[in-house]
This record gives sequence, structure tokens and C-alpha cells, in this order.
Amino acid sequence: MKNQYFGDINDYRKYGLLRAISSVSNLRTLVAWMLTLDDGSTNGKFTKYLSEPQQWSKYDPELYSHLSQILSTHSERKVKYIEETNLLKNTEYYSKLVPDLALDRDTWFVELLQNSKDCDFVFLDPDNGLEIKSKPYGRKNSSKFLFWREVESLWQSEKSLLTYQHFIREKRVNFIQRMLETLKEATNGSFVEAFSTPHVVFLLALQPKHQPLHGAIVESVQKNWSGQIKHWELIRATQLHVSGKI
Repeated sequence: MKNQYFGDINDYRKYGLLRAISSVSNLRTLVAWMLTLDDGSTNGKFTKYLSEPQQWSKYDPELYSHLSQILSTHSERKVKYIEETNLLKNTEYYSKLVPDLALDRDTWFVELLQNSKDCDFVFLDPDNGLEIKSKPYGRKNSSKFLFWREVESLWQSEKSLLTYQHFIREKRVNFIQRMLETLKEATNGSFVEAFSTPHVVFLLALQPKHQPLHGAIVESVQKNWSGQIKHWELIRATQLHVSGKI
């Protein structure tokens, strides 16, 4: 996550997903922004939706109103502005910049674990998503990725997990299927599913003790974000691929 993205259309959907989950789960949540420095690009400038309330406010009127107010009163874009609200209830935040160097990254992650100690659910928001071979741990720009070793450590600490993942140049149903399969392997005993928006997929792994919440979570997301956030299950992705419907 970069501060420059704060409040754009993708952020609106992301916070909406978190609010839909929390509204029916009451899980104690840690949002780990996985912040990296702004890069001066135009990414994150997609805020036109805030001038189109008839089209966009219906999905989450309270969230829409607050984001509109925040962006109209602050010249800077920073995640701290949502931290200062009660929009994400029962939520704590871990906002330290993610370092590239391995030793520094180790220290950063140990602190993340410590901050998650009293939480049930951790949302991880890397710039790009889960690790890729061309950006190994400790190398330049590895800070833009979440590593599977970190997923496994958080899972072993009995946290349910949600992580941000950019789509890549791969047929989406195949990509979602592959990522869910890998997530399932990394989180023993989990129930995995995904929620996608036009550019991003969010991968969810529920601990056994939280799996009874699955139905209510899906219903909440679909009720509030129909047409904007799509639900995927591991077996559903397989069935769609086989049938050729996507």
C-alpha cells in the first residue's frame, strides 16, 4: 500500500469489503498496511467516483460520505485519516514502512506478529500481492510483496487472514484457482475463498474456529456490493473453468 492510493476507487471497495466482513463477524482485526514510499506516479488518482454519488454511494453510504469529506478537507493522501475514524470497527493498525533488506524485514514482521497478538483476523495490504520469483526476500522492491513464510507464521499464530493481490496476465479464473490452491496448502485446516474487484482479488483463509462465519460473510458482501465485489470459492473456480463459462 502507498499513501498516494488512499481514498481512490479501489480503496473504497477494499474498505467496503472489510466493513462487510466486520459487520457480521465481530473479529478483532489488525490491518497491516504494508506501506511503501510514494513513487510520484499517477497511480491512486482514480477519485472521480467521489463526484458521482448517485452511482457509488449506495454500496456503503457511511464510508462514501467519510471518504468524500476526508479527501475534500486534506490535500495529502494518508492512511492515517481512516485510522482516525471508527469506519473499521474493532480494528487496530500496523503502519510501519516495509523494508527491503532481509534483517530489517525480519524485525518488521516480528513486530507485526506482536501487534497481532490480541487479534483474530489480519488483513495484509502489499503493493502487489504475494511473492514472485523475480523479487526474492531481501532484494530491492521485495517490500512490495507478502511472502508465504509470513502467511504461514501468521496462520500458525491462529489468525484468519485476508490479503490483497493484484491480477496478473493470466486468465482470471485460472489465477484465482491457483492462488487459492496455494493458500490452502500454506494454511493447514483452512477454508479458503476469494473476493474480486475489477483489478484486484482478495484471498481469504478462515481458521477452523472462524469457519462458521463463512456464510454470513459471503451474504454480507453480496448484499452490499453486488456488481462490484464478486465471490469465489475454490471448488466454484474449478467448476467454472471446467464448464468454460468464464
